[in-house]
Amino acid sequence: MLTRLSIRDIVLIDKLDLEFEKGLAVVTGETGAGKSILLDAFAMALGSRGDATLVRQGAEQGQVTAVFDVPARHPVWKLLRAQGIETDEDLLILRRVQLADGKTRAFVNDQPVSVQALKSLGAALVEIHGQHDDRALVDAATHRRLLDAYAGLDGDAANIERRWDARRAAAEAVEAHRRDIERAQREADYLRHAVAELTKLAPEAGEETLLAARRTAMMQAEKIAGDLQDAHEAVAGSSSPVPAFSAAVRRLERRSVQAPQLVEPAVRALDIALHAIEDARSHLEAALRTADFDPHELERIEERLFALRAAGRKYNTPVDALAKLAEKYAGDLALIDAGAEKLEALEKAAQDADQIYRKAADKLSAARRKAAAALDKAVSAEIKPLRLERAAFTTQVDSDAALAGPHGIDRVEFWVQTNPGTRPGPLMKVASGGELARFLLALKVVLADRGSAPTLIFDEIDTGVGGAVADAIGARLAALAARVQVLAVTHAPQVAARADRHYVIAKDALDRGKRVATRVTSVAAERRREEIARMLAGAEITNEARAAADRLIQAAG
Repeated sequence: MLTRLSIRDIVLIDKLDLEFEKGLAVVTGETGAGKSILLDAFAMALGSRGDATLVRQGAEQGQVTAVFDVPARHPVWKLLRAQGIETDEDLLILRRVQLADGKTRAFVNDQPVSVQALKSLGAALVEIHGQHDDRALVDAATHRRLLDAYAGLDGDAANIERRWDARRAAAEAVEAHRRDIERAQREADYLRHAVAELTKLAPEAGEETLLAARRTAMMQAEKIAGDLQDAHEAVAGSSSPVPAFSAAVRRLERRSVQAPQLVEPAVRALDIALHAIEDARSHLEAALRTADFDPHELERIEERLFALRAAGRKYNTPVDALAKLAEKYAGDLALIDAGAEKLEALEKAAQDADQIYRKAADKLSAARRKAAAALDKAVSAEIKPLRLERAAFTTQVDSDAALAGPHGIDRVEFWVQTNPGTRPGPLMKVASGGELARFLLALKVVLADRGSAPTLIFDEIDTGVGGAVADAIGARLAALAARVQVLAVTHAPQVAARADRHYVIAKDALDRGKRVATRVTSVAAERRREEIARMLAGAEITNEARAAADRLIQAAG
């Protein structure tokens, strides 16, 4: 429910902070005092269209903040998560800033959001009803949902949506498979040739890279093989210095006893040279073994690379993707052979899904028609005391298989007949302003705890009525306020007398009459009696009006 409304620099309101509680709150005041400004500002916080003219003259921007205490299980939290806004707070704070240049900014719990997101959240929290309201209950698109909520059919409606999704998915699977078969049949000859060619080629993933590396190594080895052979001949062939070095070492070792200091360093040096030559021989022999290849192998590698790359160019596919392409073409060919059987199975599944959907839709349609009769009876009982005793309310449920969709096969619309003998028609088109307001009130009393927003605003729905009708409106607003929070802008003292909280809106002259500001005051006790007496008597409040106000307040209590 709404707990606080703060307005800054909006038209004639420079600063306003209002606290709200459960129950019925009324706003009264003389014509032109600024009640419409208050509602326009509140609607802006709920996501309605902004306008630079709303900013108070001389101010750079206006701002409206609405604070709501929302139960944890209310759908608005799901909407909030869908907008990517996470919050651990229990309160939901909607804030709208209107700049004087026409731009607006929207925030939810101090996180910036789009105006559209703010509007969807506002619609879940507050409903505004008035004589010329073209939203909420008069929108035929909401009537089916409201009927489902009234009858407790939300679970059935959700089931229908799931069945519709399954039906659509099954039908799409049939069409997709049929397109695949048709495409495969058109390309059958090409596919058979391609599969045969690629199967014979048998490309493998990564094969091109391995072959190219092997080819490069072999070509390089071919170029240096002669030099490797010459080097090996120098260290291990007939001209190798190893025999001479070995003989020299043996002679010197025999002389080492006679002159060790002269001989031993030379022997060590020759040993090192012999070991180095041996290491060189080993490395050269290993290199020669690596470089030794069959010339025909290089030819085979080059032919394989050419064949792979030619296929890649032909099929406009990287060589490494040829293997997957072959699998895909083989699968397309398999569709031609096995596709008809699979298509038959998919068509059977689609038919089953359609039958399940239609059976559930027919069942829901019957439940809606039954619920419509109960709703008509309940609303009819509410409209009689509202001076609509000769009117009739009916819930039209038109069922047609051609209307099949995620919500079933029904089109639901609220119709009224204002007088016997007149033509019934849609609620918005047939009812006059005052009648429409009373029909809406009767509907909301019946639907209050079933699909209703937690806060309801009624804007002067008592215009043009008085006496017993106004009292009946007040009684129903009070009954409604026992289940949801209700705020009513009213000119009827009978309505004001039933309020749990009473606000009076008025204009004050400021700066020695140079400017005017709108103020809203919460009144009680004596001041409340004076305001209701003013509503009864007009400009001059008499003792008789005060006594009548006392009687209204006592009767309402």
